[in-house]
Amino acid sequence: MIRHPELSAARGLALGLDVLLTALLVVAVVQAPAGAGAVAVPTAVALAALYGWGRVALDVHGLPGERRRGAWWPDVAWVAALVAAWLVLLVVSPAALWLAFPLMLLQMHVLGPHRGVVAVAVTTVLAVVDGLTAQAGPGDPWTGFVLGPVLGGAVAIGVVLGIEAFVRESRSRQRTVDELTRARRHLAQAERERAVTDERARLARDIHDTLAQSLSAIELLLRAADDAVGTGDDRARTLVDQARHAARDGLAEARRVVQDLTPGDLERTTLPAALRRAAETAARSAAGDPPDVSVVTSGPVRALPVPVETALLRVAQSALANVVEHAAASRARVTVTYDPGTVTLDVVDDGVGFDPAHVEDRPGRGFGLPAIRARAAELGGTLALESRPGGGTAVAVTLPAGDGQEDR
Repeated sequence: MIRHPELSAARGLALGLDVLLTALLVVAVVQAPAGAGAVAVPTAVALAALYGWGRVALDVHGLPGERRRGAWWPDVAWVAALVAAWLVLLVVSPAALWLAFPLMLLQMHVLGPHRGVVAVAVTTVLAVVDGLTAQAGPGDPWTGFVLGPVLGGAVAIGVVLGIEAFVRESRSRQRTVDELTRARRHLAQAERERAVTDERARLARDIHDTLAQSLSAIELLLRAADDAVGTGDDRARTLVDQARHAARDGLAEARRVVQDLTPGDLERTTLPAALRRAAETAARSAAGDPPDVSVVTSGPVRALPVPVETALLRVAQSALANVVEHAAASRARVTVTYDPGTVTLDVVDDGVGFDPAHVEDRPGRGFGLPAIRARAAELGGTLALESRPGGGTAVAVTLPAGDGQEDR
């Protein structure tokens, strides 16, 4: 695929001029009258040398528009010198009249659409005058000597202007393609940056809902065990065992996050069963009296898309961790409601509650609820939160859910 077809067109015109001019110079020399060769040959050589110099110096093979055309020096001066050499050759060899056509093409190409047209008109007049002067007699037809140069000039003007219009259109299209390419690169870069940001947010939520909760539970259990050490209370050993269990669970979740797989609780079981296991883990991690956590379902239980089940499990883990760590609740209830097209997870406790308007003012806290809200929004769902000091807390997340079988 040629990236710049206009370059091929311009170079094709210039190379065509090289071949045509060279061939017609040979014809002019060969058909020169006897005895005129002494003048025709050096004149043809001088014209060819002058043409070769200008072709290199003025970059005739280049594209129109790459440089300013039609300047008095060297463009007009070079074309005028070529026309003068042509006139000398025309005097000694009538066959040099055919050189008018390549000269017209060259004039349009070098001088541009304004001065080039004037130069073509002058060359046409000179060719017509020479043709009429060369008539053998008054009865000879003159139409060929007039129409030939006129048609040649018109064709030269039309060809060059057509090629230049093609060049302009090709350049315009190439600029559009380049702009689209740059825009696509910018969009791809923005998409990569957005993907990185989303992945960082996802990892932050996963770490908060798994590793951070496990580490927090271990810290609470070890703190309670430290208080029981030396008092003769066997409860210290039980607390240390619970901390070890929490550490193993945290290690398993850490490996799961690193491998970026589906949560282990969902690999070979249902969502309600995974929620019951999460409830048991949360209750077991309590440093004090563990809350009574129950998991119930409402509606026909069905398989959901993996991203939906994963989000609901993470939301439940985060909410139950808050119940154990902050709520000081005696009971908590996790309810999964299967409705046509949606699924809702409710986590309700009878703990101390809080003021939702000031939850983010608590230093070191407040990431759990924004993470839950972000998970819900990512899947097109909603979060509802109800709580008041001394009145417990209710968290409800509703997500759109299809059949889910095709995602497994």
